[in-house]
Amino acid sequence: MQDTIFALATGSLACAISVIRVSGPRAAEIGKRFCSVELRAREARYCHVHDPVDHELIDSGLVLFFEGPASFTGEDSLEFQLHGSRAVVARMLQALQREPGVRIAQPGEFIRRAFDNGKLALTSVEGVADLIDAKTDLQRKQALAQAAGGLAVKAIEWREKLLDGLSLVTAEIDFADEGEAPTQVLSSVKGIAGGLLAEFREALSAASRGELVRNGFRVVLCGPPNVGKSTLMNALAQRDLAIVTEHAGTTRDVIEVELDLGGFPIILSDTAGLRETTDAVEAIGVQRSRLAMETADLVLWLCEASAGSPGVELPHERVLVVATKTDQADRLPDWADVAISARDGSGLSRLIEGIAGIGSKALAGESPLVTNARQRACVEAAARHVDRLMADDVSALEFVADDLLRCADALQELVGRIGAEDVLGTIFTRFCMGK
Repeated sequence: MQDTIFALATGSLACAISVIRVSGPRAAEIGKRFCSVELRAREARYCHVHDPVDHELIDSGLVLFFEGPASFTGEDSLEFQLHGSRAVVARMLQALQREPGVRIAQPGEFIRRAFDNGKLALTSVEGVADLIDAKTDLQRKQALAQAAGGLAVKAIEWREKLLDGLSLVTAEIDFADEGEAPTQVLSSVKGIAGGLLAEFREALSAASRGELVRNGFRVVLCGPPNVGKSTLMNALAQRDLAIVTEHAGTTRDVIEVELDLGGFPIILSDTAGLRETTDAVEAIGVQRSRLAMETADLVLWLCEASAGSPGVELPHERVLVVATKTDQADRLPDWADVAISARDGSGLSRLIEGIAGIGSKALAGESPLVTNARQRACVEAAARHVDRLMADDVSALEFVADDLLRCADALQELVGRIGAEDVLGTIFTRFCMGK
């Protein structure tokens, strides 16, 4: 019999209310032992909670019982909603730990049991993890859609269509001699596969947007030394992250910070000034600056407003040329997209609007189905198998059946029903003990 597990599900103490979760075969019995009442499913009861060993009153609060499989984990589950005192929580956890067959949960074990009991697909688990990690409203919305099972439902629909095609192929292969099986099914199967391939490609075309929302829109500050990159970094972050001095070459490495600009997740990077140098350490920093530019979603190229031209070194698909130190210039340059002074704040709101505008265009569209690299790899594998059977020279039904099966397996791996053990540990350890 599986252990009954428990853990504190709420945040740091002290707080108003703490929730202690229990899940497993002894959950109902635990409720009766600690509360001395018969708990009815999905009914909140105000109870005096006693230690069943020494009968000492631990606290009073609400207790809820959820009978499996109609619970989050699919098992009998229990929630103690007590005062958020360190002493109360410690005493309650101590009492639970003394119960036979009851132990403290491992990180992510509650949601792992929900997955194992078929309550959640792996894509929904990833959505819950992303929701917990969400720092911006856009990330919240995307994670909620994933946690609600959008991709999992679509994967089931795709697989059912594959099985329809597979049944036609199998019938012709296995029962052709009996005279009742369908014949010449290849065109019908390729019609089903063609529709699926279009849906796979549509999902994959939006995957980059999903990953951008999840991982953040990378904005890199670049330019010559001492043009105000670190000052701008500190101004946008509203705290001192980078060292600012009058000496050129102060920044030697890439410094990153996550920001919420207009609801968009931004990863802002400060880089070493680009110039020829004989200093070995600074040269490494310059090399890292160039690499950061190549992988950026947006480059902010900074140059002093008093300069004759911006002197952009590296072309990029998305570049905003920013004139800096306008408080020290006689006039605003005509070569800049935005002119700012990080010291007095002028132009910063326009710069933020520009970054958010470019980010919104990159992320525009309906909420993507595919939101991370694992999901993308599974859908790409499914698309490859369908693409192969669609080839004009494919006529052997055995090969078609094999590709349909392999495609179905890729979709099963997508939702975590097969072949996912190597990624489960990594995913579930992202959660805390109460989740």
